[in-house]
This record gives sequence, structure tokens and C-alpha cells, in this order.
Amino acid sequence: MKIGIFDSGLGGLIIAKAIRKAMPKYDYVYLGDTKRVPYGNRSHEAVFEFTREAVEYLFKKEDCAIVIIACNTSSARALRRIQQEYLVEYNKTRKLMGESERKVLGVLIPTAEEAAKYKKVGILGTSGTIVSNSFPEEIKKISRIRTGLSIKTKVFQNSAPMLVPLIEEGEKELAKQFIKKYLKPFLNKNFDAVVLGCTHYPFYKNEIKKVLGSKVKLISQDEIIPKKLKEYFSKHSEITKELSQKGKAKILVTDITKNIIKLSGKWFGAKTKPELIHL
Repeated sequence: MKIGIFDSGLGGLIIAKAIRKAMPKYDYVYLGDTKRVPYGNRSHEAVFEFTREAVEYLFKKEDCAIVIIACNTSSARALRRIQQEYLVEYNKTRKLMGESERKVLGVLIPTAEEAAKYKKVGILGTSGTIVSNSFPEEIKKISRIRTGLSIKTKVFQNSAPMLVPLIEEGEKELAKQFIKKYLKPFLNKNFDAVVLGCTHYPFYKNEIKKVLGSKVKLISQDEIIPKKLKEYFSKHSEITKELSQKGKAKILVTDITKNIIKLSGKWFGAKTKPELIHL
């Protein structure tokens, strides 16, 4: 069985690549919903339906034992419902058939755990992630647990709606102007750290660092998630026992263009060509 990784577009490839680098022996399937990217401006119901369709495809068509939702919008708007509604019913059926349970994890809580280590944090995310208020809520929950009743970490947010389409188009020069615009409210706030609250944003990590300055810690999910997943696997050997270990990987997309082929090769590896599927 394989490890499935889902994102609304190609941005999650940077997390998929980082996870594969950390644990190269396992087999991976990446699914990018390139036909419907970005999810940031979609309704909660649409994000849930799109995410459910992708998770179901990875379980039933690709034989995945676990699915990592790399999309922050999906993690914020759909993960809990996926776990509490879809996954409960799906695993109930599997249990009746004598089959093992499947798991779905997101990237938001592990990122929030890292952010909660700091006193003053900025969140840069898609419109959907910011409106959901999921990062502040999770960070404050974690901070409250760690420090008692007082809320230690202060959180400030700003959305960056144009960055995802610019990244998907491989545009860097124009993106620099938007990065300055989106980070302007963060300047002079004396942040200890800034969270890149979208899987796409690490592609502009260097540009963002230049604007924020060297004193601000950049919390990037491609650096956090592989470590957290390793820790999870160490506690759940029942999953790793099921995973095949041929070191293979494939990329699935719901729409394919020359640009998608080019970017997937550039971001994940030239040897792995994207395959078109229908959800």
C-alpha cells in the first residue's frame, strides 16, 4: 500500500518531495486537483466535496493506507469533517469486512504546534485559510495547553490570494510585487515568526525572507511535515507494516497542460511525469 498526498494544485509537490526525501523507501501517490485550483475562494461545502473525492480516489483507486492533506485550505475547512463523517463510515465498512482502518492527516495542526513556540506570529495564507481562522484557533489552543489558562502566542493574519495562481504559472518577477504588498502589514510588528500557511508559498521562500528580514523565523511546511510524519509513523507501526517499500512515486492531476508537465518536473523530478485522472 502507498502513502497518498493531496493538494488543490501542484504546490504540495514541495511537501511530497520533502517527505519522500526523508522516507525514500516507501511508495507515494501525489494527487493535485489542477482542474479546480485554487480552493481558497471556494465555499466550505465545495472544498469538502473536492477533498472527499480526492481522498476517496486515493483510497479506492490507488490503494493508499494513509492520505496527507497537504492543502491548508482543505486542512482548515474539510479535514475535521472528513475524519468525523467520511472516514468513520468508510472505516466502519472496512472493519465489517475484516480490513484495517485508513487514516487522513492534515498539515495545519503540525504547523500550528511549531508556531505556538513563539510569542508573536504572523500567518500568510490563502483567503479561505485566513477566513476560516483555523491557524489562530489551533495556535491558541496549543499555547493554552502549554502555558495553562493564559494565551501566550499572539497571532496576526493576512491573505495572499494572488500567490497560488502566480506560482502555478511559474511567475516570479510579478510575484515579488505582490509579496511586498501582502507582507507590508507584517512589517514593524516585531514578529518572532511568520507561518507560510499554504503549501505553495515555500517556492517564494527566499523572496519572502528578503522582505521580512533575517530576524524573523520563517515557518515552512516542507521543513516541518516530514519530521512530524516520521514521528507519527514511529507511534503507529500498524500503518508502516502495510506500506510497500519499492521507492516508487507517481503524480496524478485532474487537468494537464504543458505548464503542469514543466512545473511537476521542475518541482518534483524530471523522471516523474504527471498522469491525467478524473475525480
